[in-house]
Amino acid sequence: MRPHYLAVPLVAALAAGPVAANTQPRPALPRPGLGPQVAVTLPRERANTPLDGRLLLLISTDSTREPRFQISDGPESQLVFGQDVDAWVPGTARVVGAQADGYPLATLRELPPGRYWVQALLNRYETFHLSTGHTVKLPPDRGEGQQWARKPGNLLSTPRWITIDPRQRIRLAIALDREIPAIAPPLDTKWIKHVTIRSERLSKFWGRDMVIGANVLLPMGFDEHPEARYPLVVYHGHFPATFEGFRETPPDPNLAPDFSARFNLAGYNRIQQELHHQFSKDWTGPNFPRVLLMEVRHPTPYYDDSYAVNSASQGPWGDAIMYELIPEVERRFRGIGQGWARITYGGSTGGWEAMAVQLFYPDEFNGAYIACPDPIDFRANTVFNLYEEANAYYLPSRWKRTPRPAHRNYLGQVQTTMEEANRREAALGSKGRSGDQWDIWQATYSPMGPDGYPKPIWDKKTGAIDHEVARYWRDHYDLSYILRRDWATLGPKVHDKINIYVGDMDNYYLNNAVYLTEEFLRGTTTPKWTGEITYGDRAEHCWNGDPTRSNAYSRLRYHQMYIPRIYERMRARAPRGADTLSWRY
Repeated sequence: MRPHYLAVPLVAALAAGPVAANTQPRPALPRPGLGPQVAVTLPRERANTPLDGRLLLLISTDSTREPRFQISDGPESQLVFGQDVDAWVPGTARVVGAQADGYPLATLRELPPGRYWVQALLNRYETFHLSTGHTVKLPPDRGEGQQWARKPGNLLSTPRWITIDPRQRIRLAIALDREIPAIAPPLDTKWIKHVTIRSERLSKFWGRDMVIGANVLLPMGFDEHPEARYPLVVYHGHFPATFEGFRETPPDPNLAPDFSARFNLAGYNRIQQELHHQFSKDWTGPNFPRVLLMEVRHPTPYYDDSYAVNSASQGPWGDAIMYELIPEVERRFRGIGQGWARITYGGSTGGWEAMAVQLFYPDEFNGAYIACPDPIDFRANTVFNLYEEANAYYLPSRWKRTPRPAHRNYLGQVQTTMEEANRREAALGSKGRSGDQWDIWQATYSPMGPDGYPKPIWDKKTGAIDHEVARYWRDHYDLSYILRRDWATLGPKVHDKINIYVGDMDNYYLNNAVYLTEEFLRGTTTPKWTGEITYGDRAEHCWNGDPTRSNAYSRLRYHQMYIPRIYERMRARAPRGADTLSWRY
């Protein structure tokens, strides 16, 4: 999962430029009774052809940051109102009013009169002609990891204070006078290498060239031991521009300490730098196992990450990773290239992916270490049973309306509800195009609808679940169900490869699905499951099974936690005659 209870600051500076007066048409006056309306202009110098996308009006009472960085699931969130725009002609205006989808307020009509810090942004879409015969409009990733607020090429306005009074006939106009600049690709270093390839499978599906990539951390002694061939460790998680958590330089002594509200820790930025530097020292030290450590770069037009499986609406990402990307990484960096010499791990989204690829490609991996996975049993799709309950937003009741929680802290205090989280996504994008968590599960797990977009698993406005779609989810992506259904044939291949770790106060209630999966695994007989499942007492999201450290620290030590175990597992399970020596120097 990608956390959205905290806003994410922008690091790169943004270019701004003046807008010529003759490019801004006079906006139409708002009609009485419809609440405030804001005319957003697309200047001629910002585009030379009509544009498609999602137009967002961002409204805040806090001018310390741009409004685009103040939208989140948490109580600190400011306001966003969104609507689709098609064929928007440069030099004309589009009006955002009561028809726009809103969050946290449902519509602009509900906005109290006042003075607000306001910004507009266009999340630009590209047209894809899919191999299925459908034509869809989606926001392609542009090197930022599918983040609308900092996507290169997106247009936005300079924030300014505007007085808005829904009770009056008001004329409000904003121009998209800025464009987010391109992001420079990361550079290779002695240890970190970046691999990017064109995927034949994905390009065929999407109807245009599609690339897929990896960040590879080379082992100590790679250049000095040209005869060595290495096992491959695939570390799954969210989009990584470069290999994260590997800091070659000591912590910055001048770094001003921040405060982590999540962990109630002062100076958490310093802690991160210290542990990232420690990993680089461990990795290059005399005793750390010598393996290739690979992160996958696979942002899609729906999210920062494909979920590493084949799906109806996103295409064959699983096969592209398994049969195109991994062989290329192993070819370039002297990988052993056999299933016994590959192991995978990850947390959250990466935890689900690690389990999924072990199940879907059981002979290609020799084990999965699965931390805080996204729901692996849809009978506990966070806090509700996707198959038996009627509504994703509210508990069943004749006389009351109790909202379902979506996020809690380690004390169980609820910070957002299911309805709120989904309303935020609906404001950011229609047809599952928010680029966010509930929409990517839908894009991955759902069948394709008749319009070419993922078929909704529930109604975004009401929360009513479509149980026909839910059955499709179960049959194709409910990992616990797949284990139960296919244990007779799948069990012999994975019975000793599945290891799961989760905190019992996971922020997203992900431990609930692990309980159900554990119940089945511990009851298996032929063959007997022999893996490991452990729970962290009061540990929240991203706990990885380390009982000696708090989650704030253990979540920064995935590699030191798992790679030594992987090393021993590969040695013990290597087939007769396999190379277990060249990489052990």
